[in-house]
Amino acid sequence: MRNPILVAAVLGALTLPVAALAEEAVAPAAESPHTFTYNVGLYSQYIFRGLTQTRETAALQGGVDYSHASGFYLGAWGSNISWLTDGDYYANSSLEVDVYGGYASEIGETGIGYNVGILQYLYPGNRFSGSKNADTTEIYGSLAYGWVSAKISAVASSNAFGFADADGTTYSELNLNVPLGKGFTGLAHVGYQDFTGAGNSTFDYTDWKLGLTKSWDNGVNLGGYFTATDGQVSRFTDASGYNLAKDQFTVFVQKTF
Repeated sequence: MRNPILVAAVLGALTLPVAALAEEAVAPAAESPHTFTYNVGLYSQYIFRGLTQTRETAALQGGVDYSHASGFYLGAWGSNISWLTDGDYYANSSLEVDVYGGYASEIGETGIGYNVGILQYLYPGNRFSGSKNADTTEIYGSLAYGWVSAKISAVASSNAFGFADADGTTYSELNLNVPLGKGFTGLAHVGYQDFTGAGNSTFDYTDWKLGLTKSWDNGVNLGGYFTATDGQVSRFTDASGYNLAKDQFTVFVQKTF
């Protein structure tokens, strides 16, 4: 059956003045509110909150991020790891995948930015009998002004990176990113890991980081940083007795596009 409304619309379009069509053809396209970015990097090792995740061996990392002009965002990131197999917790697990989403904006016109969201850490692999699940869910919130940012992450799952009954565990951090000119940025960080649950508090610790990065307009970033922890983390050893929390130095090259 013919659609008289559709036919009328087509005929009307065919009779538009040529000038109007030409004006519409040169009109600028509206800027999309959607943005996708990607990143890939090679690191001499993977450090997470002061603890090596790859036992001082190289880590290949990469991710994808989506953001909307409204402030909402989603993302996924991954890296190779070895701490679960090195610690005899998993029979095989060499991958960490993080999936996250949230909202970021500014408080009025104060220049103070805020960011709230949820992050799921996934560690695919087969656990040994009796080993705790390392998969962890965190909610987080941060404030940033100029060079300084503060963030707190709280565990919302029953387990926290293999610690049982650890919901409510928090990681608090203060970060400083100082632009030094010509693409150089100085980095400083201090964080405190506070575990909840029976017996877990003996693993609480503080970590520090100092570093320097160099960025180019083509999206290439090069850098290095030194990380250290306090003395309490001698407990963070793998099955061979290797200390995951010892003072360490990491270098990396990364590309964003």
